[in-house]
Amino acid sequence: MLRSRHFRLGALAVSLFATLGVMPGAASAATKTIVFCSEGSPAGFDSAQYTTSTDFDAGAHSVYDTLVEFKRGSLDLVPGLAEKWDEAPDARSFTFHLRRGVKFQSTAYFKPTRDFNADDVVFTFKRMIDPNEPFQKAHPVSFPYLTDLGYDKNIASVEKLDDFTVRFTLKTPDVVFVRNIAMEFASIVSAEYVAQLLKAGKPEDINQKPVGTGAFVFRDYQKDATIRYDANPTYWNKKDLHIDKLVFSITPDAAVRMQKLASGECQLTSFARPADIATARKDPKLAVLSGVGFNVAYVGYNTTHKPLDNVLVRRALDMAVDKQAIIKTVYEGAATVATNPMPPSQWSYKALKDAPYDPAKARALLKEAGFPDGFAITLWAMPVQRGYNPNARLMAQLIQSDWAKIGVKANIVSYEWAEYNKRAKTGGEHDAILYGWLGDNGDPDNWLGTTLGCDAVHGSNMAKWCNKQFDDLLAKARLVPDQKARTRLYEEAQVVFKDQVPYTPIAHANTYQPISKRVHGYLISPLGGHRFDGITLD
Repeated sequence: MLRSRHFRLGALAVSLFATLGVMPGAASAATKTIVFCSEGSPAGFDSAQYTTSTDFDAGAHSVYDTLVEFKRGSLDLVPGLAEKWDEAPDARSFTFHLRRGVKFQSTAYFKPTRDFNADDVVFTFKRMIDPNEPFQKAHPVSFPYLTDLGYDKNIASVEKLDDFTVRFTLKTPDVVFVRNIAMEFASIVSAEYVAQLLKAGKPEDINQKPVGTGAFVFRDYQKDATIRYDANPTYWNKKDLHIDKLVFSITPDAAVRMQKLASGECQLTSFARPADIATARKDPKLAVLSGVGFNVAYVGYNTTHKPLDNVLVRRALDMAVDKQAIIKTVYEGAATVATNPMPPSQWSYKALKDAPYDPAKARALLKEAGFPDGFAITLWAMPVQRGYNPNARLMAQLIQSDWAKIGVKANIVSYEWAEYNKRAKTGGEHDAILYGWLGDNGDPDNWLGTTLGCDAVHGSNMAKWCNKQFDDLLAKARLVPDQKARTRLYEEAQVVFKDQVPYTPIAHANTYQPISKRVHGYLISPLGGHRFDGITLD
C-alpha cells in the first residue's frame, strides 16, 4: 500500500515539475532551482496583514526586505534597506539612513521607473497607521502585528527628511522599536506600485501580486498547489543569491512532505514530525539540522467567554492537563515541558514552579468556582503542523481526555489555517484554542506584549486577556534601556501570568530541519520561518 501511494505521488510530481519546467533530480542541469515543500497555502503575500510563518515564508522571506534585518541564523541586527540608524537617547526618535541604488522588482504587472527611496518607507508605515491615507481607505484591511505592538497608537509621525533619510517619532519611548521593525510586518512596499494599483482601481492586488526589493520575484501562484519565484536580477545583495528559481510545493500532509524530500522532489521541507527525524537521519541523501527550540505551544483560554473568565476555572483546566503525556505522545520526547510564556533561552526568563498535574484538585477547584458537574466548551485544534506543535489534533484529543476526567466536555473544532486565524484573532469565536509562538525578534516583549498585552486582544492575544498590572509592567519595560532593569519588570510580569493563567504553556519543541545534502549554506533561524537567500545547490 505504501509503495503504491508513493508511486502515485511520484507520477503526480513528474507531471507537476514538467509543467514548471523543472525535473526532480535534474534541477541544476539548466538552472538551479530550490523546491520547498511548504505546509500550507498563504492567506496572502502582503506580510503586513499577517502574523504566521506560512504567510511570511511566501511573502516577507522571499519577496520583500525590511529597513533592518536579522542576520541569517542569528538574533543579531544587521543593515537592510537602511545602511545605518540613529536612536535618540530618550528612545522616542529613530532616524534611518537608506541604502542608495536599490531597485524594486520588475514584473509582468509592474515596471518601476525609479529606485527605492524615503517615499516608500513613509508610505509603508502611513498606510498602516493613518486611517485617512488614500490606500487604506480604498483597501481597508487590518494590520494585526502593528496593532499588537500598539504602533497604530504610538507612532506619532514618519517623516521624509530627504530622499534617503527617514525619521520615526514615537509618542512614548520604546527601546525595542528597531528590533520590532526588523520583523516581517514592516516589509517595505513600493509607493509607485501602490499608486498604479489605486489608479487602476485594484488596490487588493497588493496581496496577490507582490512587488518588493527582495531576493526573489513573484511569478505565479496556484492555490493549494505551487508558488513560483525567479531570482531577482537587480537584487541589491547579489552576493547572497546563488539559485535561479524558487518553487513552493504546497503539501499539507507531513508524511507526504517527507516522501517528496526523500525522493528528491523537494530539497527543503517545513515542520517534520518527530517520527520522521530518525528516518531522515538514516537516509544518505539527507541531512538533519538542529537548533534550540525558541518557541512555546499552549492551550489558550478565551477570558471573554464564560466560564473561562473565572480564574479558578482556568487554574482547574491548567492542572488537569498531563503535559508529560503530551511530550511523550505528541512530540515523542523531542520537547521540554513549558511553564512560562517564553522559552528558557530567552533573557529575562524566570524559573517558576508549575502547577502539578492533579485532576482531583482540579475538580475541587471547579466545585469551588460553582461548576461541580463541569461544563462544555469548544477546543480548537490547528489543521497544520507548526514548529511548536507537530500534531495539534492529537494534542487536542489528549487534552479532551484529560478534561473529561474533571467533568469538562471539550468539543474539538478546526478550520482551514487562514480561516482558523481569522475567526480566532478578529472574531474571538473560540473557547479554548491550541496555538503557540515562535520568537520573532529575540526580545521578551515579543513573547509577553505581542501575545498577552492589551493592545493585542484583537490580534495574537488568543486569550483576549487584558490585565492592567501585567500591561503596566510591560509598558515600563519599554521605557528602560538597561537590560537588568527590564529583566526585573519582565520577571514580575511572568509571575502575574502564572497566577492568572490566561493560557497553559505546554511545550518547547526541539527544532529540526531535514534537508537535501545538495543544499549548502542553509541556516536554521531561531526566529522560525525559512529564508532562501544565502543558500546554494549542487
